[in-house]
Amino acid sequence: GMVLPESAEAPSLSTAAGGVGDAAAEVQLSRLRWVVLLLFSSYSLSSSFQWIQFGSISNVFMRFYDVSAFAIDWLSMSYMLIYIPLLFPVAWLLDKRGLRLIALAGSALNALGAWVKLGSLKPHLFPVTVLGQVICGLAQVFILGMPSRIASVWFGSHEVSTACSIAVFGNQLGIAVGFLVPPVLIPNVEDVEKLAYRISIMFFMTAGVASALFILVIIVFKEKPPNPPSRAQASIQSRPAAEYSYVQSILRLLRNVNFLLLMVTYGLNVGCFYALSTLLNRMVIHHYPGEEVNAGRIGLTIILSGMVGALISGIWLDKTKTYKQTTLVVYIMSLVGMIVYTFTLSLGHLWVVFVTAGLLGFFMTGYLPLGFEFAAELTYPESEGTSSGLLNVSAQIFGIAFTIGQGQIMDHFGTKAGNLLLCSVLFLGTIMTAFIKADLRRQQANLEKEQT
Repeated sequence: GMVLPESAEAPSLSTAAGGVGDAAAEVQLSRLRWVVLLLFSSYSLSSSFQWIQFGSISNVFMRFYDVSAFAIDWLSMSYMLIYIPLLFPVAWLLDKRGLRLIALAGSALNALGAWVKLGSLKPHLFPVTVLGQVICGLAQVFILGMPSRIASVWFGSHEVSTACSIAVFGNQLGIAVGFLVPPVLIPNVEDVEKLAYRISIMFFMTAGVASALFILVIIVFKEKPPNPPSRAQASIQSRPAAEYSYVQSILRLLRNVNFLLLMVTYGLNVGCFYALSTLLNRMVIHHYPGEEVNAGRIGLTIILSGMVGALISGIWLDKTKTYKQTTLVVYIMSLVGMIVYTFTLSLGHLWVVFVTAGLLGFFMTGYLPLGFEFAAELTYPESEGTSSGLLNVSAQIFGIAFTIGQGQIMDHFGTKAGNLLLCSVLFLGTIMTAFIKADLRRQQANLEKEQT
């Protein structure tokens, strides 16, 4: 009772003569796929919450630990830095050992890092917080590139983009909670003991949730469904292991011009999002002193509107398969949103900032699953974990560069100059996106299998 036919055509095809009929009959959907997706989204949420929990109230943690703004920024940037050298070992592990081991490692490290942070509740223990954040950064190497892989392994061709969007959804919801909860739990008070108590509440809650999710992963998370969910996935699973070479796969990806263009443009867009998220508290407090809670709410608005954008993008792709056109339109609107946000931030009206931040988030965050799914199309039959990982490496490199660059520009020339840097970057990315050709290899594989 755990499987359903992928589409109306599957049962009729199964009666065909010979091996083709057998292959068609094997394509079935598992009901467990939604449980696996929800569980992944949940521990991804926990990971991304821990990424932004310091940055959303950076001024409070600066005073508690008596460190510079740059030191707090590095608590976020450490996630980006760790990802870059560890992508290839983790992607290799994914290909060799599968999804379940990666899920166990990611959720375990995420819980461990949360517990380590509980040992840093004194102002002189900032290095312990750094250690905990580094462990959590290790965890997200096992999490960030998984959405398109989970979608492909568990979901049918008519729902794969929606599934990828929901998987990304969890990560974005974690950032939203990371903007909303810390300013509410930890008010900007003078009493250091009271501050330490409030921080301990947040750290205990985070560790408890992360540990519960790790236990659920042990019990529930399966390697793959009993049957392949799509014809494209059946083709990959039927390929002899001896035919696959991880190094050759990476070399093929790096020779794929369309994928390389997407890798750079994805990095530019998501790198801007990382910089904006990390520095948002500083920007808002600069123009609206004492508005820490509203700064968190503005971050929440960016993410929530982006989650709606991501979900709509996924459903739209499943309906239309217009990967290139949709990606280009969303990129252009990200640029427009960034320009509007840049020139309205300093007007003195917080409601205007909420509106423009929501517009920016809808498109900039909505772009995330588009990039993953477009990459899966351009690089089929290569591993989705590897293509997504390379996109994320690009995003981490640009994210670090833009966060440092924008932070320095803001310190010396003001917030508007820093945001103009991101506007110029998004303009460059828009131009480059226009040159990507829509070579939809996964769609073509599914069509050929259906015709056969």
